[in-house]
Amino acid sequence: MAVRILVGAAWGDEGKGKIVDFLSERADIVVRFQGGANAGHTVQIGDQEYILHLIPVGILRQDKACVIGNGTVIDPEALMEEIEMLGSHGIDVEGRLFISHNAHVIMPYHKLIDRVGEEQLQEEERIGTTGRGIGPAYADKAARKGIRIGDLHDRSVLREKLQRNIDEANRILDAIYQAETLDADRIIEEYMAFADRIGPFVTNTSEYLNDAIDADKEILFEGSQGTLLDVDHGTYPYVTSSNTTTGAACMGAGVGPTRIDEVIGVAKAYTTRVGNGPFPTEFPSRWGDEFRRMAGEFGATTGRPRRCGWFDAMVVRYAVMVNGIDRLALARLDTLDTLQTLRLCVGYRLNGEVVPHLPNDANVLRRCEPVYEEMEGWDRPTGHIRTWDGLPKEAQAYIERISELVKAKVDLVSVGSHRDATIFM
Repeated sequence: MAVRILVGAAWGDEGKGKIVDFLSERADIVVRFQGGANAGHTVQIGDQEYILHLIPVGILRQDKACVIGNGTVIDPEALMEEIEMLGSHGIDVEGRLFISHNAHVIMPYHKLIDRVGEEQLQEEERIGTTGRGIGPAYADKAARKGIRIGDLHDRSVLREKLQRNIDEANRILDAIYQAETLDADRIIEEYMAFADRIGPFVTNTSEYLNDAIDADKEILFEGSQGTLLDVDHGTYPYVTSSNTTTGAACMGAGVGPTRIDEVIGVAKAYTTRVGNGPFPTEFPSRWGDEFRRMAGEFGATTGRPRRCGWFDAMVVRYAVMVNGIDRLALARLDTLDTLQTLRLCVGYRLNGEVVPHLPNDANVLRRCEPVYEEMEGWDRPTGHIRTWDGLPKEAQAYIERISELVKAKVDLVSVGSHRDATIFM
């Protein structure tokens, strides 16, 4: 049995949901270890599309257990809505969903501060937050004043912590943002009620996972967002508020690094990103709009249009290095089926000089010009193909060139949104 981590190899939205669903067939337990309801993992099963934000994708398979680890931040309202959505489709989570008692809770003041703080910035200063309170919740965690899932079960502790935090949040909202303040008593009662509903799922997930590994269970860690959104290793400050890279799986689930067997990266056959920040291979606006409509590139969580561009080998090679990626899954190859010529970004130029590595500074990256290599497209459908030998020779050449450029073997290719539209090599 093996313990695997799956991470995004660009700016998120790489199609991880479908790949996790595909790989979870072989797993016993699927684990979310960071982020919150700002993730949107989409899975198509038959005619039904599922979009999950907090609960791991493995929950869609009735014989799998799922864990939301201590590294996540949880909006109880969003969690209950997701549980109810699954129940409406006949998917029961009871006895299969485990939530860490150490995961932090997103409160109404987190969401309000997140939203008004972004709104008051100039357009060019905005990060592109989803406004779901993720950043402020992680800020409270780092400031050691956060509220954890375990606190919901001690009413006296919860009331004391909430009252203090809400009083402070109201001072900030009033004095800095001139925004509406919050009713402390209403929030306290609302979140005490959440405790009873969440209670059956709460456990010491670190012990649960380590016991499972000792019992030779197959574990799959499901990363959200992507490497270039990592708060340390991404295009800071245009990043998310958590660590999205491999090491975060150990911290965010309480599992030691020596227990990890393999790291899998997911990249699209082209590149996308949501929100602001540098994007060297981004298509010109008119072609970008056409490609976005053709590809259906809109955010699963917010519906925001995704920016689209050519495959960037500099970005993915960096992700391979930072995460220690052993093998790569390439998603949405079929989206390129109608293009006669393809481009791969094989490097950057800055002030006329070749840049050997991905710049760490977002301002430097913004000034980089991509160096492209052109390849012949296959200009015919691939969505029906299920074997490597069945792919057009041009598609094979494209995949092999990507593997060579990013220094990781591509051994899984997605050619459609359905489970079976997958080529496993």
